[in-house]
Amino acid sequence: MPASPARAAAFQILMRIERDASYASELLHSDAISKLSNRDHGLTTELLMGVLRWRSLLDDYVRASSSEKLTRLDPEVLASLRIGAYQLRFLSKVPARAAIFESVELVKGAKKKSAASFVNAVLRKIDKKGAEDYRSAIGSSADTAELARNAAHPEWLVERWVTRYGLEAVRKLCLQNQSVPATSLSIRNHSMSSEEQLAAEGVTLSPGEIVSSARRVLAGDVTQTKSFRHGGIYIQDEASQLVALLAALPATTAATILDCCAAPGSKTSLIANRNPRSRVLAMELHPHRARLLRRLTRESNVSIVVADARSMPFSERFERILADVPCSGTGTLGHNPEIKWRLKQEDLADLQAKQIAILKSAMNQLTIEGRILYSTCSLELEENEDVVKAACADSTNFAVLEISPELDRLRASGDLAPTLVGNWPSLVEGPFLRTIPGVHPCDGFFAALIERRA
Repeated sequence: MPASPARAAAFQILMRIERDASYASELLHSDAISKLSNRDHGLTTELLMGVLRWRSLLDDYVRASSSEKLTRLDPEVLASLRIGAYQLRFLSKVPARAAIFESVELVKGAKKKSAASFVNAVLRKIDKKGAEDYRSAIGSSADTAELARNAAHPEWLVERWVTRYGLEAVRKLCLQNQSVPATSLSIRNHSMSSEEQLAAEGVTLSPGEIVSSARRVLAGDVTQTKSFRHGGIYIQDEASQLVALLAALPATTAATILDCCAAPGSKTSLIANRNPRSRVLAMELHPHRARLLRRLTRESNVSIVVADARSMPFSERFERILADVPCSGTGTLGHNPEIKWRLKQEDLADLQAKQIAILKSAMNQLTIEGRILYSTCSLELEENEDVVKAACADSTNFAVLEISPELDRLRASGDLAPTLVGNWPSLVEGPFLRTIPGVHPCDGFFAALIERRA
């Protein structure tokens, strides 16, 4: 008997992530997965993201219940064990017999029938351990090593965070990373009719907690709505929306704006929407991502350019540039948990070199008194403050501006959510914007504002 469609889909995606370094968020919206029923799609998402969030802890359970070393197990066998262990330890509504039976069927379907009895035996041992109280375990972790294990994070990553932010903040950060994140929406041309349309299609919303125009999904699948399919709504974290608002100019301004690392385009679209009198150039290195950018960006004042941000092909200069550079993504582990298993500490140096090159290139494209908003969705010093310092070190023509007046401008214009208005200084670290998951109700973002003086 084949495994259920939901478990088979989760298994196949896990194998692709391991084999091709694919991203779960993209594969969950592939054509093959879209054919699943809503119920099966929900279970696939739960299993896939659960396994990715808790992988190291699930491996500990397998290791303690197996006579074989994990390194000796075939990838298909290990994936089926992780799926089974996740259900046994985290999903109380799934009967143990179903979790075990389905994992056995997964290895059979993967032509690993000889491992069926092994998978059955290991999962039966894991079943005797009971459910996992992960919130309590994370909250009571006494040191870095214990927190890393209980929160299923690489210890090197937790250690650097604790050094930077302190143990209590990192407990909150890890707990947020291990929880299902809220779905935040950016609604273009915001009106009650948009929300009424979503409500008619079964989507229940609540107000944003960072950006006043944002909405959070309480219930329903927004991706199945007409508004989403027609491009009026973007799924976009509130910190990402805040960065786009900081990069935008006053709506009455007519200027030329560059988004130099633009795909997939949610920030580009928001900037263009806020600046209808401005011309927005959206640059992307890879042609296939540029095509995605064109498809998702509906505003008529956006032009797409395929080019490398480290060597820009423009003779003109820009009044405003957004340099939202490729980064490690450690601020987005709630949405992209696979990142923590791929990233190595030595990767940060390579990323930093690219980020400095992009920022310096962008600085050369600024007009006098023009401004760059440099941003990442990383929590790492090397990709944030260190990049800004390195890029500005060789020139006295550029100055890092305080971000606080820009946030105060957004407060005055009503762009900050009412719940944040009195607490927006918590987003400021020195002259920079800094959001931390768990401490703030959003992904982790960094932003620095740089002005050209001469």
